[in-house]
Amino acid sequence: MTDIYQSIRQAIIEKKIVVATYSGLVREMCPHIIGLKNGKEQALCYQFAGESKSRPIMPDGSTENWRCIELAKLSNIQLTAGPWHTAPNHSRPMTCVDQIDVEVQL
Repeated sequence: MTDIYQSIRQAIIEKKIVVATYSGLVREMCPHIIGLKNGKEQALCYQFAGESKSRPIMPDGSTENWRCIELAKLSNIQLTAGPWHTAPNHSRPMTCVDQIDVEVQL
């Protein structure tokens, strides 16, 4: 496991917010699931603030804010305490991670 993987895994266990750079954009997100997809380290995160290339961030609680994050593309990772953000669904857990290591306990 990479250091990035360990950090995101810890954030899930402790329900911490992750502030990081992903593909050059700053994102604020709550990771919900971490594991592997086709051998790559990935996480399903709920992004509630920051920037996104794929689509705009919707109001908190929106089911449109789920992001599948390839951990190798993360940098400048900071874990911080704060209110946990989520939506009533995990919109893409099975397409994002096929070997689940840890999933947040809601």
